[in-house]
Amino acid sequence: MCEFISETAAVADDCVLGWNVIVEDEARLGSGCRIGHGVVIHTGTVIGDNVTIEANAVIGRQPRSGASSRRKAASQPPLEIGGNVIIGACTVLYAGTRIGNEAVIGDLASVREECVIGESVIVGRCVTVECNTVIGAGTRIQTGAYITGDVTIEEDVFIGPEACTANDRKILAKEKTYKGPTIKKGAAIGTNATLLPGVTIGEGALVGAGSVVTRDVPPQETYVGVPARPIQRSK
Repeated sequence: MCEFISETAAVADDCVLGWNVIVEDEARLGSGCRIGHGVVIHTGTVIGDNVTIEANAVIGRQPRSGASSRRKAASQPPLEIGGNVIIGACTVLYAGTRIGNEAVIGDLASVREECVIGESVIVGRCVTVECNTVIGAGTRIQTGAYITGDVTIEEDVFIGPEACTANDRKILAKEKTYKGPTIKKGAAIGTNATLLPGVTIGEGALVGAGSVVTRDVPPQETYVGVPARPIQRSK
């Protein structure tokens, strides 16, 4: 068994660490954590009690931007992970984000910097959550969905597999103003639906599978089609 634990890291005595685990300076792991083979926990990351992290996950990395990136990355405070969280294999979680108690982050998912993931949220397999996004407690995001930056998702929302959101109305403009969708409490977004920048999906609203939402959806209404239009909700 090979591992590297920094002398300044704090790892509870009852944590179980796999092979080739790296825990960098000043990281903190709470009681009862189980860390899989090949996991890298970056500097300062704070992990609560009874957290499971599966093999080859990268936890708390700092963002980087390329020379041609329009949105430059900045140094972030350490990642914070609450208690009883499950993090899947090969997941990448960035610094500057907070993950609430009892959340589940699926295999191969990515959560960028400056995000807040509420309690009991499920982020499914291969989901991408971009920067500056808030996801409310109890929300479920299914396999392969793309959550762009600058999105607000309230509590108990359902987002189906491969659903997509956008935050840039002027793709070719040099000056950028980013605004993602707002999805209100209890709304549901169907499989492969697309939400365009700045739209609001009202509380309890339903967006049908494959729809393209170009304007706000009122609370408790059902919108379907391309572009999405209202239909009477079946009882």
